[in-house]
Amino acid sequence: MILINLLPHREEKRQRRKIAFFAGLGMAAAAGLAVVGVWYLVVQQMTSAQQGRNDFLTAEIKKLEVQIKDIATLRAEIESLKARQKAVEDLQIDRNVPVHLLNELVKQTPEGIYFKTIKQEGQGLTVSGIAQTQERISELLRNTAYNSEWLVRPELVESKSANVQAAARDPRRLFEFMLRLQVKRPPEATQSPGAGASAPAAAPQSAAVATKA
Repeated sequence: MILINLLPHREEKRQRRKIAFFAGLGMAAAAGLAVVGVWYLVVQQMTSAQQGRNDFLTAEIKKLEVQIKDIATLRAEIESLKARQKAVEDLQIDRNVPVHLLNELVKQTPEGIYFKTIKQEGQGLTVSGIAQTQERISELLRNTAYNSEWLVRPELVESKSANVQAAARDPRRLFEFMLRLQVKRPPEATQSPGAGASAPAAAPQSAAVATKA
């Protein structure tokens, strides 16, 4: 007996294929959503971990900023103390500078010269006096330029002839002069406990400045 299927089998196959396609599409979409969800959770976890590290670093940076400010304040205080210490040391050294200058003038002044005035303004020193000859003045300039530890850069401001009546009939021709010098503190000139005590002892030597003639 011959059986003939009169049902629309092709239409039924297409329907089954369509159902299978949509089922596969739905499964793919579900798998994709699952992957996206898992990746989102992973990203969120990584973001939270990174945010935690950022917060930790921010807190540590703030602590370091406070420490840096403290260090800057300490450095400023140290510099201020150093400046005060140097000012005190300079004052202690400058206290004996006039004595050193007088001793230096006595040492560097040749015979045949005596001083009338000695004036100091800051680091400048102005000296005026009388010399027997111009050579004596030149020798004084050389001594203060090359041999002095306290006096540098001598400059002859004025030198002129002057007649001095030494006796009733004995006029002498002398030379009035004026010098400018700069005061230089030697590197080894530091304040010592005995420096103050040496000042009274050295004071009588200043009289020798006016006796060199």
